[in-house]
Amino acid sequence: MSSFDDRERAEEAKYALDQETHFKVLARRNKLLGLWAADLMGLMGDDAEAYAKTVVLSDLEEAGEEDVFRKVRGDFDTAGIDRTDARIREQMAQLMPVAREQIMKDIKA
Repeated sequence: MSSFDDRERAEEAKYALDQETHFKVLARRNKLLGLWAADLMGLMGDDAEAYAKTVVLSDLEEAGEEDVFRKVRGDFDTAGIDRTDARIREQMAQLMPVAREQIMKDIKA
């Protein structure tokens, strides 16, 4: 019975680690998206970093990524940045594997 319990604990630990890694990847993707958006809006240095943090925090509003999309879309509209919804979503998708690679590299280091 103890091998079953050990296996169950191992599966639970793996699930928790997978969830934590996914959360970190999404946060990194959102930071990278924020830096991309900041660059388009002409923000640099500390201002760009501060804006990127607001994008990361916007993901805590609701489940899924619509809150992040709405944040960037709204900020682009306010700043007069001409990017389509499709282009913003495409950028989000393109940054996901970049974020995953960066996080996995951080974990292995």
